[in-house]
Amino acid sequence: MVGFAIGAVLFVGACGGSGGGGSANDADADGGGSRTIDGVVVEAGADLTGVNLSGADLSGANFLDANLYQANLSGANLNIANLHRADLVDADMSRADLTDADLSGTFLLNTNFREAILTGADLSRSNRTTADFTGATMPDGTKYP
Repeated sequence: MVGFAIGAVLFVGACGGSGGGGSANDADADGGGSRTIDGVVVEAGADLTGVNLSGADLSGANFLDANLYQANLSGANLNIANLHRADLVDADMSRADLTDADLSGTFLLNTNFREAILTGADLSRSNRTTADFTGATMPDGTKYP
C-alpha cells in the first residue's frame, strides 16, 4: 500500500508541471485531467528529489524524513503536512500554503518561501539561514519584509 501512495505522489508531480493542461488542483470529470490527492501518505524517507508537485493539494501529507531536494512545491497546499526532518534544500515552496505544517528539523538551505503562508507552522530546529522568506506570512502571522 505504501508503494501505491508513493506512485500517487509521483503521478501528481507529473501532472502538476507547466505543460498547459491545468494545475494539479484541477479535476476533470472525463478522467483526462490532473488529480488532487488529499492526505497523501509517503513512506518515511522517500526520495522525491526534483519532483514537481506545483499546485498540488497535499494537505495532511506525510513527508517525514523525505528527500525533497530541488522539489517544486510552488503554490501547493500543504496545510497540516508533516515535513519533519525533510530535506528541502534548493526546493521551491513559493506561494505554498503551509498553515500549521510541521517543518521542525528540516534542512531549508536556499529554499524559496517567497509569498508562502507559514501561519502556525513549526520551524523549530530547522536550518533556515539561507532560506528566502521575502513576502511570506511567518508562523506568528507577521509578514516578512
